[in-house]
Amino acid sequence: MLWVFAIKDKTGRVIHLSKERWSHIQKHPEMSGKLEHIKEALQKPQLIQGFSYDPAMKFYYNYDKSEKKYLFISVKYLNGEGFVITSFFTDRIK
Repeated sequence: MLWVFAIKDKTGRVIHLSKERWSHIQKHPEMSGKLEHIKEALQKPQLIQGFSYDPAMKFYYNYDKSEKKYLFISVKYLNGEGFVITSFFTDRIK
């Protein structure tokens, strides 16, 4: 698999972003040029939330002052490592 990045999150776990997922994320026009914002939100999130329907999923949030919205990143953990599923801006934490 080809990675755009692999970094350690706030909890010390490795998270990967694949080229395929980055391509998917960039379909959201507001996400163009936001790769560094995604990395920062994974390393220094304002909030990490669990997902009640899937304990292996975590939601990362960071407020972006320029967008005046929250950057949302969903991460799936498998075998101790995380994989970004999607990312986009949202008006509120869900």
